[in-house]
Amino acid sequence: MTTLREALGDKSASVPPPPQQRKFRPELQGLRALAVLLVVVYHVWFDRISGGVDLFFFVSGFLITGQLFRASVRGRIEFRQFWGRIFKRLFPAALTVLVASMVAALLWLPEHRWVQTAKEIIASALYYENWQLAADSADYFAQNSGASITQHFWSLSVQGQFYLVWPLLIGLLMLVVRWLRWNMYPVLMTTLVVLFAASLAYSVWLTEVNQPLAYFHSGTRLWEFAFGGLLALTIDKIALPRWLAILSGWLGVVGLVSCGMVLQVGTMFPGYVALWPMVSAALVLVAGATNSKIGADRILASRPLIYLGNISYSLYLWHWPILLFYLVVRAQAEVGWRGGAVVIAASLVLAAITYHLIENPVRHSNIGVTTRWGAYRFAVLVLVPVLVAAGVWQHITEQRSSFEFQADDPEHPGAQVVLTGKPVYDPDTSVVPPFAAVPSEWVEWGPGECTEKDADEENIRHCVMNPPEGVEPTRRVVLVGDSHAFQLSGAFRNIARDLNWQLYLFHRPGCPFTATEDMPNNESCVDWNSRVLPRIIGLDPDVVVTMATRDVREGLKEWTPEGYVEQWRRLGEAGIRVVAIRDNPRFDFQPPECVQLNDFMSEKCSRPRGQMYHARPPYEVAENIPPNASFVDLSDYFCTPTVCPPVIGNVLIYMDDNHVTGTYMETLAPILKRKVLDVLGWEDTTVTPG
Repeated sequence: MTTLREALGDKSASVPPPPQQRKFRPELQGLRALAVLLVVVYHVWFDRISGGVDLFFFVSGFLITGQLFRASVRGRIEFRQFWGRIFKRLFPAALTVLVASMVAALLWLPEHRWVQTAKEIIASALYYENWQLAADSADYFAQNSGASITQHFWSLSVQGQFYLVWPLLIGLLMLVVRWLRWNMYPVLMTTLVVLFAASLAYSVWLTEVNQPLAYFHSGTRLWEFAFGGLLALTIDKIALPRWLAILSGWLGVVGLVSCGMVLQVGTMFPGYVALWPMVSAALVLVAGATNSKIGADRILASRPLIYLGNISYSLYLWHWPILLFYLVVRAQAEVGWRGGAVVIAASLVLAAITYHLIENPVRHSNIGVTTRWGAYRFAVLVLVPVLVAAGVWQHITEQRSSFEFQADDPEHPGAQVVLTGKPVYDPDTSVVPPFAAVPSEWVEWGPGECTEKDADEENIRHCVMNPPEGVEPTRRVVLVGDSHAFQLSGAFRNIARDLNWQLYLFHRPGCPFTATEDMPNNESCVDWNSRVLPRIIGLDPDVVVTMATRDVREGLKEWTPEGYVEQWRRLGEAGIRVVAIRDNPRFDFQPPECVQLNDFMSEKCSRPRGQMYHARPPYEVAENIPPNASFVDLSDYFCTPTVCPPVIGNVLIYMDDNHVTGTYMETLAPILKRKVLDVLGWEDTTVTPG
């Protein structure tokens, strides 16, 4: 009978031999070169994700697991030396790029992005940028503010966390093995299999439930490192016939190159489909050195690719900020083929300079060799100034972003200027809100007014604003929908305060009030609506306010979805009136950035009204509109008869490409109040103080 000790690898048990001493595998450098080429080319020219980052994770798992296992077999893992080498390898180039990015951001990046940029530079320097982006992916309001200049550091953060945890894990296993007198090989193999299976299962589940969060989550990426580790422990036992090795190598290369072409990596990873680049990379390494003129390894081991593999880390660091600043400085949405070539060439030059003058000299220096904690002191020495500078920048920017709008400001009438017939902007007057304050222009509900979940534990976030204590509400009004309904809540809070309404808000980011799947991949939105509708009906409100149209983009896609109409109909069957509001325009660029980089009177920052709105609102030509639905059209307060500008009444309208600033919405509140009361036939009971 086999004992547990024998099964797990007692020294007397028969186990496969450990991996041999590491030997240089030139195809590994070729794989790195291929990975960074895929990342750069797909980012620059195709605005897609290639799967190259997953290849980096796999290679790291392969190399580090093999290295640590060999050390554990020798009986000692030198943690200080291991992490010291990592610091010397990663920190100098990364901090060089972060400092350069910070300086470039001060010179060229629009001011309203400074706070977020400083925050992400700190997150990148401390290797938690993936968690910062994961938090932003869960925060819908942070998703439309433009790409971050350091968002590519998310993968480096995941790798940094791996480099921290992996030695501790293998060191712990080494202690367990010593204590129980087991064999390290099967224990480590078993551990990696469990980690691989658990992380992959979690990755598949979270990708289905919340793909943006799953993409940046360390736990959903752990299996990719474990997969590389499993191959490191078994590759010496795999010997393929030459013809099969040649075939395996080319299948792997084709698989890696085609992954980003065939799959929508940005929306499908890191679930089970991420096995595609993992298996492809494994095929290349299993093929090994075929010594064939037609083998894929002959190309991967060529001098140009080996050199590109050497500078791959620096190239990855530089390409993204170079791309973004090129677009910002030239005020373009895409680089084009010629511009892309310029971006890639500049990235290659900077990568080579960084590799030869910073990365390589520091890595081969005596730092951390002559003194016991030298590498760590060096890391602190170069890291602290970056963190201090970024922190001070963030603090100063936050101070500059403090802004409180005065509703009766005659120089900044906002939407009110449309009623006067005066020009929609005065070039001699400053624009509000200040650009640094734009990211904080979302409506804020007071403490205790909102709850994340109901008593029945359903995920239905709602907010309630009541009249002052002792005052009976004159009306009960429900506002429901996505972020465009939410942005209206700023105006409706003012209206409710004037008229002593009780105002409810049911809000889910990215989820309009609809009964059907009007947009791809919004099944969860339909489910949310199916649970919200009975709650609203149960409140028996005097009116429900929601959006009448959606997707007002260039190309005249404005329409009234049937799902909206069905929800209105269901409310009508319950005897509830509906006021549906025509949506504001959506742009193919960031108006606040355009205004800062050009001028708010520049034609670049406006769009012809005919490209943004139909001549007639789509609900006027839609069929089967129920009689309980009334409509409010605010298009004349977002566009003149000819254009849709970024500024009206010296107030910046947009905080990103489609959301309205709280300041402009506040100037719109009196107009919205009058229009809503008119369509409902309600009396204006506003009590004027005094």
